Amino acid sequence: MSFSRRNFLIATGVAAASTSVLSACSSGDGSGKSGKVPTVSGSKTVKIDVGTKADSTGPATEVTGAVKGGTIWSLDQFDMDHMDPAQIYNSTEAAITVPILRGLTGYKIDDKGGAVLVGDLATDAGTMKDGGKTWSFTLKDGVKWEDGSEISMDDVRHTFERLFASFITEGPRYLQNWLVGGKGYKGPYEGKHLDSIEVSGKTVTFHLNEPRGDFNFTVAMRGYALVNKKHDTKEKYDKHPFSSGPYKIDSRKIGKSMTYVRNEHWDPKTDSIRNAYPDKFVFQFGFQNLASTDRYISDRGNDQYAMSIFNEVAPERVAQVLTNAKYKPRILTQVDTATYYWPINTKRITDPKVRQAINFAWPVQQLQTIRGGAASSEIATTIFSPVTPGYHKFDLYGKLQKGGGDPVKAKALLKEAGKLGQKLVIAYQQSDNSVKQAVAIKNALEAAGFKVVNKQVDKSTFYSQISKLDNGYDMFAAGWSPDWPAGYSVFFPCWEGSQVMDGGTNWSQLDNTSVNKAVAAASKIADPDKANKAWGDIDRQIMELAACVPDYHPIRNWMYGSKVGHVVYDSANTCIALCKLYAKK
Repeated sequence: MSFSRRNFLIATGVAAASTSVLSACSSGDGSGKSGKVPTVSGSKTVKIDVGTKADSTGPATEVTGAVKGGTIWSLDQFDMDHMDPAQIYNSTEAAITVPILRGLTGYKIDDKGGAVLVGDLATDAGTMKDGGKTWSFTLKDGVKWEDGSEISMDDVRHTFERLFASFITEGPRYLQNWLVGGKGYKGPYEGKHLDSIEVSGKTVTFHLNEPRGDFNFTVAMRGYALVNKKHDTKEKYDKHPFSSGPYKIDSRKIGKSMTYVRNEHWDPKTDSIRNAYPDKFVFQFGFQNLASTDRYISDRGNDQYAMSIFNEVAPERVAQVLTNAKYKPRILTQVDTATYYWPINTKRITDPKVRQAINFAWPVQQLQTIRGGAASSEIATTIFSPVTPGYHKFDLYGKLQKGGGDPVKAKALLKEAGKLGQKLVIAYQQSDNSVKQAVAIKNALEAAGFKVVNKQVDKSTFYSQISKLDNGYDMFAAGWSPDWPAGYSVFFPCWEGSQVMDGGTNWSQLDNTSVNKAVAAASKIADPDKANKAWGDIDRQIMELAACVPDYHPIRNWMYGSKVGHVVYDSANTCIALCKLYAKK
């Protein structure tokens, strides 16, 4: 029902020389326009290298045929809940801030959407020592903020120290867990520095409490983009961050629109990642999928120059659009790495039999039909996506055999647990399609002996709401794609007991001793094959506890206007690559 909370597609390797990224295209050319219907299970992984210093040197490779000028518009459902990088842990927020926020490392996107890890504000993708416990990055010369001031090492240190401030309640928590001395540190606002962040000249060195061969990939996350120390307005920074990219925020009407204009102090020679063809981006919010799809079909006025970050082809229009030769050239189709699932609050629904009954009753086939059928999603039976290393195929609750659910089996389990009539308060995001799915879920669960109360939650603040420990919900829609396609970035943030906290992403609030031990043990396995097996076993272990209901793996179908040029997939942010677009003359 939403973009996944997670966004990055990198697979970890012990060495920093290369890694692999998930092939997220429906065809071999990365365009998503082969005419074939994509399947998540059929997608493969491909190798992606860590770039050299030369790869990290700007300017970015020019897009063939691109022209400068004009405006790119968007038609999307909702505004951003967060724009302070430290609070960004949502793929739409990460995607929309690529043109304005830069980090130490980032992803260089090619013409087909493939990615290479490179230095962004850093001269290269970093230097690893001590088996991955020490990482160093050197800042490029000539990188500036939107007011023309130089990006300084004070800004770099401040960015990572403010991650520990009390007002940073969301966003990734990898560095907070990994930096030596991080436990108990309260941030830089009382004048105290974190000794494990060492600055010398233009080089910053991070000292970690465990080896992380993937640390350079971690700091490429938008959650670790740099923050201007002088202009750090703490909580207010969330509404208007300071830019270091080719664009800056010109105006913003919360919930309605946001406009980017050129940042005259951005030097393309320092940036190998971003092109900057349009003069302006105007992001418009408040459009449901059906409304935006119909406007793309009509293709008139400014809508000819429009695309969407979030909105995909409406389920009601999937068959019409995907089979029409007239519209097909204006659709980008991509297989995503996410699994959308419904976490079950294990602190409220404590009996595993009740949670298992929910799984047996789930109407997966009906929900897939409401979403637009097999062209828009694949039914999920696991937490892992089939395109993530470590995936093991299993179906504990017979979803593939009984797509309509098994109310008889579910009701028998409820009766066995003495919980017939169990009340479930279910939250879902506010959209037309979500309402239809919520009704189907309510009907299926009530047929199995539950009493269901559905509650709509505003889409723009949905993840903030469900991330509260005392949120009042028994279940809610959520989604997760790995920061890198390995088990650690799926199971540690979402299922390990220490991550049960306000603002955390262990939405089921699962704190199971056996699962915690298994996650800790798998994290230490160096052999990739053995590690993958361990993570697959953890997937099954959690599903035996029925801590969530896996729902589907998404297949994205984005439609766009006829005068939007070079629409390619950004595999680092699971969206259209904003900094590759241009407005056709």
